Amino acid sequence: MAVSLSDKKAIVEAVSEVAASAHSAVAAEYRGMSVAEMTELRIKARESGVYLRVVRNTLARRAVAGTDFECMSDGLVGPLVLAFSQDEPGASARVVGDFAKKNEKLVVKLVSFGGKLLAPSELEMLAKMPTREEALSKLVGVMQAPISKFVRTMAEPTSKFVRTVSAYKDKLQAS
Repeated sequence: MAVSLSDKKAIVEAVSEVAASAHSAVAAEYRGMSVAEMTELRIKARESGVYLRVVRNTLARRAVAGTDFECMSDGLVGPLVLAFSQDEPGASARVVGDFAKKNEKLVVKLVSFGGKLLAPSELEMLAKMPTREEALSKLVGVMQAPISKFVRTMAEPTSKFVRTVSAYKDKLQAS
């Protein structure tokens, strides 16, 4: 199917706009996947806030030029689907990685995070990054730990005194 020059420019502009604001990207070869499988992958990506698109490699190279994902340009070969994480850095890695575990036809070729090209084997590391809510809850826990330890330390002499008096009272009642 021939794509007009204006359509190509629109595709490059759309993908470039997404790439400019994305946190991470994953490119995976989808050779041999059925339409139903690809639709399932798209649904999971949409639910996770991941922009998923099949783009011609020449257009993809132009789209990632000047972004943090320019390092992927040389590896854009073959039928690839691009997944960009919009909200969380690990979202695209989780979606593609989980789907690749169930479907061996989806093969991860490129992983990029922070302007660096990672090995496809590092996809799992990126996927294990905490979500925003998890990271915030861990931060609150770390910030709260010294305060709660201080409160427990300050309350300990009083509670120890109460336990001592209670034990002495029990001893007097027993005798």
